[in-house]
Amino acid sequence: MTTTDQQPWGRVDETGTVYVREASGERAVGQYPDGTPEEALAYFERKYVELNGQVTLLEQRARGGAPAADIAKAVAHLQETVATANAVGNLAALVERLGALGGTVTELTEQQSAEAKAASAAALAERTEIVEQAERLAAEDPAKTQWKQASAALDELFAKWQAHQHDAPRIPKNEANELWKRFRAARTTIEQNRKAFFADLDSAHRDVRNRKQQLISQAEALAPRGADGIPAYRELLEEWKLAGRSGKKQDDAMWAKFKAAGDVLFAAKSEVDAIENEEFAGNLEEKLALLTEAELILDETDRNKARTALTSVQRRWDAIGKVPRDQVKVIEERLRKVEAAVRKLDDDHWKRNNPETKARAEGLAGQLHDAIAKLEAELAEAEAGKDPKAIAAAKEALETKQSWLKAIGQ
Repeated sequence: MTTTDQQPWGRVDETGTVYVREASGERAVGQYPDGTPEEALAYFERKYVELNGQVTLLEQRARGGAPAADIAKAVAHLQETVATANAVGNLAALVERLGALGGTVTELTEQQSAEAKAASAAALAERTEIVEQAERLAAEDPAKTQWKQASAALDELFAKWQAHQHDAPRIPKNEANELWKRFRAARTTIEQNRKAFFADLDSAHRDVRNRKQQLISQAEALAPRGADGIPAYRELLEEWKLAGRSGKKQDDAMWAKFKAAGDVLFAAKSEVDAIENEEFAGNLEEKLALLTEAELILDETDRNKARTALTSVQRRWDAIGKVPRDQVKVIEERLRKVEAAVRKLDDDHWKRNNPETKARAEGLAGQLHDAIAKLEAELAEAEAGKDPKAIAAAKEALETKQSWLKAIGQ
């Protein structure tokens, strides 16, 4: 027997025909006429090695989690190829390995199907959350919505939607369509609310601008009245405060015009004040001298003398006349302090000499005198009896009644 006959998976006959040994017998796989038997076997063994490599690669792909459908298709193709392969080697082992891969494909299919369902459910939940965020924005009160932030949030949600639609696992078409309808409806509501809000705001701003333009015209019309126009301008200013806002840029421009109209009036007043201050400067000096005299009354205790002196000061005060405006409050407060001191002297005198108050005081004084006399007798009796406790009690009660008597001035 030749060396080639000893090969476990094949042989070469004298014509150069190469056979592969299978369970059912030998099968011719081809000829290699221009080479030695060893070269002929080696050629067809290399064909087997190539097939074995394809099966090994497929096993690796299955373990790596390649799509089950792709693995199944490759298994079927290799099974057909191995069954009629022109190769020398353990083809039965390749068939067995491919059969095992078929079972793996079934498991892989189930696993990948479960994973796909889980991924689809997660994607559905994520996309639903995007929709619900948009619906929460749509449900906000348009009057309280911060529209700059809301618009930015809506744009961000739409970008998330697009990215999710492109990158995330697919979700059932019906559910995807329903979510898109909800998202589109929420976005439409937000846009409508935003447009309505700004339309109302523009209308309100237009009304405010019209009102403020009227106030500016009225303020500018006061210019010929000079300082006498200030009270009317102050009334217009109160109306301006109540008119509302119409946008910062326009408000600032209108306020500048309104204020300029007021500045004209206050400038005229400043001129009048300057003239009056110069005119009344002498009156201020006289009243300051009169205040020095009046403040001496603060040390007077005789109410009649104090009242007479104050009356004299007040008469001369009125005769002097006006002082500069910025000094009126200062000197009036000093005079009020003197007037308050004189009123207190009158009040104190009345309290002391009020007939009803005197009668109550005298009645109470009589009662206290009687009580004191009784306590003095009790004290003498306690001292004679040398009773320390009775002596202390009598002294304490006596001191109390004496302090009351002193308090009512008797």
